[in-house]
Amino acid sequence: MEESRKKGNPGALLPIGIFLILFLGVGLLSGDFYAMPAIVAFLIALVAAFFQNRERSFGEKLKTAAEGIGNEDIITMCLIYLAAGAFSGTVTAAGGADSTVALGLSILPPGIAVAGLMLIGCFMSVSMGTSMGTIGTLAPIAVGISAKTGFSVAVCIGAVVSGAMFGDNLSMISDTTIAAVRTQGCEMRDKFKENFFLVLPAAVVSLVIYVVVGRNVSYQVSTEMTYDLWQVLPYLVVLVGALAGLNVFLVLIGGTVLSVLAGLGTGTILLGDVFKVMGDGVTSMYDITVISMIVAAIVALVKKNGGIACILNMIHRRIRGKKGGELGIAALAVLTDIATANNTVAIVIAGPIAKEISSDYGISPRRSASLLDIFASLTQGLIPYGAQLLLAAGQTGISPLAIISYTFYPVLMGISVIAMILLRKQKD
Repeated sequence: MEESRKKGNPGALLPIGIFLILFLGVGLLSGDFYAMPAIVAFLIALVAAFFQNRERSFGEKLKTAAEGIGNEDIITMCLIYLAAGAFSGTVTAAGGADSTVALGLSILPPGIAVAGLMLIGCFMSVSMGTSMGTIGTLAPIAVGISAKTGFSVAVCIGAVVSGAMFGDNLSMISDTTIAAVRTQGCEMRDKFKENFFLVLPAAVVSLVIYVVVGRNVSYQVSTEMTYDLWQVLPYLVVLVGALAGLNVFLVLIGGTVLSVLAGLGTGTILLGDVFKVMGDGVTSMYDITVISMIVAAIVALVKKNGGIACILNMIHRRIRGKKGGELGIAALAVLTDIATANNTVAIVIAGPIAKEISSDYGISPRRSASLLDIFASLTQGLIPYGAQLLLAAGQTGISPLAIISYTFYPVLMGISVIAMILLRKQKD
């Protein structure tokens, strides 16, 4: 068995195949890619993993699965998820999201309304750590701007989705960022810096395109945009604290406390509701926390049986050098997200394999974390059955395919990063 693990065992990948067949099969048959809950498909895959390799007892397999779940990075990742949920729940209840939108609309010139939607989306998604929350908040405003100006709804909501996906892989409290950082073993601050400079050209070009596309658009806010800087402050504190390299738990706890104080001070949170809104935020992270643990158990069993070695052997036969390794990680993230329609789950699945690739080809952890996050997020922003585009379509009443045509940022992000990989001088 040890020899088969070195060479790789294709049969060990069966649990991952079962997950993909169940998740994609039910989605295709029902027309709803969320008809099969990911956690159910993963649990069935885990059961299949336990039935493999009869040379090992059930107790040995259980120990392997437990060691996978108990990995320091997995436990830390799950705890950060819960802390991020507490912050997100309290800052949203405190009115932080509404104040951020109002502040942005108040200070941006109406002549750049479409580009302004992306700009506000960028700040909101980086601050809130959720592309879904950003789209849900800004979609009605995009529809309003379209109605006032007669400009295409698809362009307006495309700008919103572009801004949402910008922060999806940059935010310090985004579940995708947390997953990428913990699976690759790097610091949040280092990953942010690496990630930021990789995607900055795409963000700038996207904004320019939206300015040009909407250059004749003028939009006047019909109602008074009221905001409170105290409600926006927690976002800024978390962002600055994380960039300064402070412990992520301390940053999130501090942001949560500040959000509670802002909510109590402005009257948006009642004293008796403090723990409720905090609990609601934590609860919203339960799914991804449990999924991360189950996936860790599956990956541990698959790796023990030679499945990971099989994938790595296939990758090694097709790529050469550091550039090839980086493109391999990018392809891995894209394919996994296409299969799962969830960029966080895709990163959790692909993370251990990407870490092995980065180790083999001398790719820094912050680089591999950035590539995982970037390519999973850009794919998520372009697949018509992904949650982000489905939400945007549902909020605006148009087809996801119509929105994709004007979602410039994810496309440009992929082009920009691939160009940087190919053109950068590296010692292979």
